[in-house]
Amino acid sequence: MIYLDLFIGFLKVGLFAFGGAYGAISLIRDIVLSYGWLSEEMITYMIGVSESTPGPIMINLATYVGSSQGGVLGALIATLAVVLPSFITILLVMIILKKVLKNPYVQAALGGMKSCVIGIILATGIFMMLQPCLGSLQDISVDVTAIIMTVVLGAVYFGSRKFFKRGISPIGLIGISAVSGVLVYGFTLGF
Repeated sequence: MIYLDLFIGFLKVGLFAFGGAYGAISLIRDIVLSYGWLSEEMITYMIGVSESTPGPIMINLATYVGSSQGGVLGALIATLAVVLPSFITILLVMIILKKVLKNPYVQAALGGMKSCVIGIILATGIFMMLQPCLGSLQDISVDVTAIIMTVVLGAVYFGSRKFFKRGISPIGLIGISAVSGVLVYGFTLGF
């Protein structure tokens, strides 16, 4: 019976918790107190623990309460119940989105957004290369090393597209950027 109660209780949390984890805390508190799973003091402690451990607060709380009431199976059931509504919603959105993405107007809008995102990323990169000193735009210094690294990474990316047809993946390019940044700036700053 505890497993069914855990599933129903945390399914309610997953269905009706809007506004993120902090908005869900009061709902979780009400449900946990109504079932008598934890005391008020214990809930307060568990909120603190859930905030300080990696992962979403709702999932951490559901896992802890489920574990304390029904062991490992209880933890799995409570966690599944709190995640299930979001999972189903995302699946439905993806099914609908898959059909919507074929619309030529949506394709045109996404094409425009792609250009906008590229511009924002480029502007951020340029801003990072031109390091404002003391907040004054008159005292801008240029980081030549960053400009050279950007040109080299661009050459690596576009050069790889000629040799490998697909080019380097964004994750691979981020890895290359990280390693080259550590090497170049590590040697210039003197490790």
